[in-house]
Amino acid sequence: MKIFVTGGLGFVGRNLSELLLSRGNQVIATGTRPDQKAIHHKNFRYISADTSRQGPWQESLKDVDAVVNLAGRSIFNLWTENYKKRIYDSRVLTTRHLVEALPRDKNITLCSTSAAGYYGNRGDDILTEEEPNGHDFLAKVCKDWEAEAFQAEEKGVRVVTMRFGVVLGKSGGAIRQMLPAFRFFAGGPLGNGRQWFPWIHLDDLLSAILFALENQEVKGPVNFTATYPVRNRDFAKTLGRILKRPAFMPTPGFMIRFILGEFGASILSSQRAIPEKLSGYGFDFKYPDIEKALKSII
Repeated sequence: MKIFVTGGLGFVGRNLSELLLSRGNQVIATGTRPDQKAIHHKNFRYISADTSRQGPWQESLKDVDAVVNLAGRSIFNLWTENYKKRIYDSRVLTTRHLVEALPRDKNITLCSTSAAGYYGNRGDDILTEEEPNGHDFLAKVCKDWEAEAFQAEEKGVRVVTMRFGVVLGKSGGAIRQMLPAFRFFAGGPLGNGRQWFPWIHLDDLLSAILFALENQEVKGPVNFTATYPVRNRDFAKTLGRILKRPAFMPTPGFMIRFILGEFGASILSSQRAIPEKLSGYGFDFKYPDIEKALKSII
């Protein structure tokens, strides 16, 4: 297949691009870097572009078999009004421009990223794909992000919106940000630690994307989260145990909110998301529980 990957050199994107290439696919990747030195393969092509804007990059979508949309500014930043606009535009406008450039009636699959943040702060509620969206900033971003992706159905495109949990892997992502605190004996839960933490191992995430690309029955919103979500305090305890470090130093919720503002409130929110649809389609998780996942990473 010829597959177009936005955000193709990010933490998930680079790993996905390399996996797709290893399976004999052609990959066209976009990113904001002026050039790239990460992937050297005869079937790999890189386009430097701001996909939140229309441009020549859209021409490359005319003859693809599939699109994996991973583009989006990191949420790990102070959320000024200007930065919130960047978060929103990098996702919503990119998706709009992708759909705009896709041809009609060509049996194309669009796998477009969303997030478990779609559900908002839901406490102990068990969140399947049928649950309504929340009302905070990230929930609104996800709602509009998915709505743009589903516009492609009018062109005969099969659309999967992938509601990612926190992605855990060796080469980046959340684990890289968490490890220093734990290694210096300062790790622990965030706030009271009771909030549910939706997560997925990078290997399972990549396998699930391939599964969605290759199985025509997969469509609509799908939770890309591990079988067993955990509370934040249990995640911290497990990580500390594997590192042989204590995990009893919580960061007070009021301090997180005071320093990080709206972003701080978002990382204290609770989403007990489960992969009901992926499991129903027959997807087999390699890392269904957090201890096995963290041991494979650390």
